[in-house]
Amino acid sequence: MLEISSRKTGDTRERLLELAESAVLAKGFAATSIEELIAAAGISKSGFFYHFKDKGELAKGLLLRYLRQDRELLDSIFRRGDDLNEDPLHGFLVGLKLFAEMLADLPQAHPGCLAASFAYQDQLFNEELRKLNADGMLDWRTRFRERLRTIAGRYPPRHEVDLDALADTAYTLVEGGLILGRVLQDSTILPRQILLFRDFVRMIFMPPQA
Repeated sequence: MLEISSRKTGDTRERLLELAESAVLAKGFAATSIEELIAAAGISKSGFFYHFKDKGELAKGLLLRYLRQDRELLDSIFRRGDDLNEDPLHGFLVGLKLFAEMLADLPQAHPGCLAASFAYQDQLFNEELRKLNADGMLDWRTRFRERLRTIAGRYPPRHEVDLDALADTAYTLVEGGLILGRVLQDSTILPRQILLFRDFVRMIFMPPQA
């Protein structure tokens, strides 16, 4: 009985987070009310406050959930690339191809990125939440920079390159591609941007053909 109760509690919390994420991506955090989430989830006000003591706690839960899912997704995709090709450059290129294919399957009008939405409204959040969001973005830089550094150790770049700036390109392309794709209603923009990044990486590190 305790196990069933715990599962229901977890399901309610997850449902609230799903509803809140959809609402925040559609209209922003400031315009998302606790009352609308309560109504959509079909729970009482005390039920909401059982899971989140206030709206700030909800924001933290949303961001932690988003960052966890983000890490798990990237880990899964690029681990698959490594499994398919042990060479660091070619494994990374395979991972980028898989990443582009995954992005191509996103909805036609993808709602956007929670981290970006929070960044646009950072005045609403405390220092802890702003740092959490920044750390999530820096995690992308670290993740891609380490891969690029390993590649550079085996394949010296054909031209001088700032690996931090090159690593940041992945994140900026995803965010920019989401915005451009949504505005223009063109879901092919984002995956095409990732494939161009893949071509750029190949040109920087691939030795010239004899």
